[in-house]
Amino acid sequence: MLRDEFEQAYWKDLMGFLSAERAAHTVYPPQEEVFAALHLTPFTDVKVVLLGQDPYHGPDQAHGLCFSVNGGERLPPSLVNIFKELETDLGIPPSAHGNLRPWARQGVLLLNTTLTVRAHQAASHQGRGWETFTDRVIGEVGAKAQHVVFVLWGSHARKKKALVDQRRHTILESPHPSPLSAHRGFFGSRPFSSVNAALEAAGQIPIDWRLDATP
Repeated sequence: MLRDEFEQAYWKDLMGFLSAERAAHTVYPPQEEVFAALHLTPFTDVKVVLLGQDPYHGPDQAHGLCFSVNGGERLPPSLVNIFKELETDLGIPPSAHGNLRPWARQGVLLLNTTLTVRAHQAASHQGRGWETFTDRVIGEVGAKAQHVVFVLWGSHARKKKALVDQRRHTILESPHPSPLSAHRGFFGSRPFSSVNAALEAAGQIPIDWRLDATP
């Protein structure tokens, strides 16, 4: 399926670029965690796709899952707002940590559209080939026979709905949870209960959005 991508010219160019970047700069996430989202949520288990854009570019934050940070790291503003909406929506108090692995293990694919970034330089690895690969991932999930809920926050993510068969899947859209846009419609959008309602309507097990005390 996706193995075909590894033989494409763009992939070889991307791997060459990343090798040079890691030799000259600090790159996040660590190499062994670049594909963490795909490893934690295998294709056959995907029930929900939550799309991000870039990994966090600060030290020790990114670990391969969009919006998620390693346990013990300060919560980024977008994640703070996600937790606020989760409490408003389902009454779940904000977690003390920002590691979203428990969601991933239940079938929530936490996919960034660009999987690496140079330290302290947002968007530095955009346009290098990652988008071709992640578009293929989105397209493959969108072609699944099983129902999937796609959660698209912000204009960048919302552009990807063209890759999804909307006759068979559910798409939930809203502004991004960042402080710049959360008050324009992210707050009050109730995405977590909406995801679970869509899953239950399709005969699927809903997501337990609570995070453990330790990740």
